[in-house]
Amino acid sequence: MHSNDSTLPDNVDDLLLAAGYGDDEPGARLIIEHLSSPLARRRVLALRAATRRGITQDDQWRRALHDPEVDVRREALTLIADAEIGDALLSLVLATLDDPDSLVVDGAVFALGEHLFAPAVDQLIGVATHHEDARCRESAIAALGALGDDRARPAILSALDDKPAVRRRAIVALANFEGPDIVAALERASGDRDWQVRAAVDQLGRGEE
Repeated sequence: MHSNDSTLPDNVDDLLLAAGYGDDEPGARLIIEHLSSPLARRRVLALRAATRRGITQDDQWRRALHDPEVDVRREALTLIADAEIGDALLSLVLATLDDPDSLVVDGAVFALGEHLFAPAVDQLIGVATHHEDARCRESAIAALGALGDDRARPAILSALDDKPAVRRRAIVALANFEGPDIVAALERASGDRDWQVRAAVDQLGRGEE
């Protein structure tokens, strides 16, 4: 019995990869069809291809953000970080900060920070101060620093007592804030036990103001 090459898994994957770099209608139909594939790997490949061609619709992003497979949700957020999307979709991204998977939360935080989505500040503060995964706290501090909203000041200052990676991120985030409390915090951090934290303060050049 001979197999039809077009049905072989590797062949379909290759077709999806190629379709992402084309502009033909059959390729677009192939991509859209596999956004609903029963295979998570195909959904990921189709989402990448659709994003590359700029044909992903909000309802398709919405399905990806609620996909039962964590790899699809993670991929959607990675792609959204660089995609041209509106506030309605970013509000859906905001809801994924409650996802049980830490890397999904990390991806959501990064995407919100990349898009400077101001309505996310309060929830990002919550992630920065309460999330059990240090990677998520670190990403939230970075996003809050990029947003530069003064409501985030206490959370960023508190992060100077967190794990080294979070402390280093907090130093960078404080570059967007000013005031005696910032100067005092940076001066204290200039004597941090972690040399990379101390180096971050030196690079900022504000530890001895």
